[in-house]
Amino acid sequence: MAHIHKKMKNGRPCYYVREMARVDGKPKVVNQVYLGSPERILQIATGGRGGPIRICAQEFGALWLANLIEHDIGIVSIIDDMLPRKRIEKGPSIGEFFLYSVFNHMIDSCSKRSLGDWYRGTAVQSIRPVDLEALTSQRFWEKWDRVKKKDIEDIASRFFDKIIGLTAPGSGCFLFDTTNYYTFMASDTDSELAKRGKNKEGRDWLRQVGVALLVCRDHQMPLFYKEYEGNRHDSKLFNRIIEQVLSAMEKVPSKSGELTIVFDKGMNSEENISAIDARKNIHFITTYSTYFAEDFARIKLSEFSPVDTVKNQELVDLDREDDRIVAYRTAGEFWGKERRVVVTYNPLTAAKQRYAFDKKLLEIQEVLFYLRSKVQSQDPKWVNQGRIEKHYAEVCERVHLPKDLYELSIEQENRKSKLLFRKSHYRIGKYIERFGKNIIVTDHMDWTTDEIVKASLDRYMVEKAFRQTKDDDLVSILPLRHWTDGKIRCHILTCVVALTYVRIIESRLNRAGLKVSAATAIKQMQSLHSCLYWTTRKGNPARLIEEPTEIQTKIIRAFGYKLEGGVLQKSN
Repeated sequence: MAHIHKKMKNGRPCYYVREMARVDGKPKVVNQVYLGSPERILQIATGGRGGPIRICAQEFGALWLANLIEHDIGIVSIIDDMLPRKRIEKGPSIGEFFLYSVFNHMIDSCSKRSLGDWYRGTAVQSIRPVDLEALTSQRFWEKWDRVKKKDIEDIASRFFDKIIGLTAPGSGCFLFDTTNYYTFMASDTDSELAKRGKNKEGRDWLRQVGVALLVCRDHQMPLFYKEYEGNRHDSKLFNRIIEQVLSAMEKVPSKSGELTIVFDKGMNSEENISAIDARKNIHFITTYSTYFAEDFARIKLSEFSPVDTVKNQELVDLDREDDRIVAYRTAGEFWGKERRVVVTYNPLTAAKQRYAFDKKLLEIQEVLFYLRSKVQSQDPKWVNQGRIEKHYAEVCERVHLPKDLYELSIEQENRKSKLLFRKSHYRIGKYIERFGKNIIVTDHMDWTTDEIVKASLDRYMVEKAFRQTKDDDLVSILPLRHWTDGKIRCHILTCVVALTYVRIIESRLNRAGLKVSAATAIKQMQSLHSCLYWTTRKGNPARLIEEPTEIQTKIIRAFGYKLEGGVLQKSN
């Protein structure tokens, strides 16, 4: 079968007509004719030598892949069932406006103003036809203004119910975490969500919005999310939504009948743990600050044993046994009950923390030398010990170190003030003792040490999801350029749906034996083009898919399709 094949040479597309045939059971190029660049093809066509008169290449693969997932989930029907068209409403429905934004966030996120132009470069009209003139930012805001906070919650609930229906029973373990996203919203703009707080990108001066996310450990699939005020502490937020989180977990079938939630130490307040204890067959795994449990942090490393993890096995294979994570199992009373406690030690983390600590300590020391010179100058402003200690405390806070690591005093010598300072080796020693240490607390008294440590380490999965939402192209909640709470909620829902669809793609590829990340799959499929070509000036164009690469072919097969003669077909 003949098809058009594109190659990139020096950043320019060149086209060939290829004929493929099976030779010895394998596909092989049996004939190839060079057409040249699009301009040369047009020149040949207008010269009356036959062939295409005009050719147009459009992005196809990634959008086609995204639409396959939509066929299975149907976010459009979920939204349109709740928010149907008005009697005189024309153009895309509210659900379709959400969907076309979801597709864009899955592939190459851009602003709503640029969305129509982005779609014009794709084969969207052959995949899921839409009136591109309607995809304007103004129409988006008009549609999204109809979506209320309660509508968002109901849409999200039905959407995750659909996701759960496609999820096979698993271990019943879930991972929960929070993050925040800065905005450029002006200070005088009314908003209940956008507040100033401690920003994880270090932009504390900007208003921000928080997002909590629950992920299934087995499939890394988002199953619940909640946007919240940017100045709300994690533990208070968790306490406010914990019943919703636990209810979302209970919807997911579990092989063992027991459910476990894993979260970090920022959320383990007395009230939150009590709420979990009150639920039958729901357990928790959390971390605890070594600062408040120094007795556990001081346990001798000779009492620790290596943990059976994939990373540790890799270190063994590399003859780096000394770098393995080790653990010590014990018990202790936390939140009014006896709990299982596992203390872990990571030598690599300890080395990094020690290096950073020594660097910060030198920075403090340089400041102290500067302060000593100021005191020796006998400047009246710098002979006050309270002023010196305040300046020193501000420096310690800036580098995130306690201020008791140095002892300061101003003494008189020959009627002159002199600043004396020395390291508190006892305090420094206690501080260093905690490096590389992590305290894990759980009510799973019968789980093995390896099971507890692995579950706690797997919290990286929800952190990985958050990193994906901050990617410039794929999902991309940032930049959060919306100026009302309603639009912010709609934007976050769009991005969470996009994140879930992306995760479904990755999961299906992995099940098919193709160990490819979603980002790699989307990028590879984005370069698979659909070509329109005209052989007459007035006739309708024909469409062919360009010859896929090896990885593109594997992705297409993983979803049950094949490419024959430039046309996608379902595999038998």
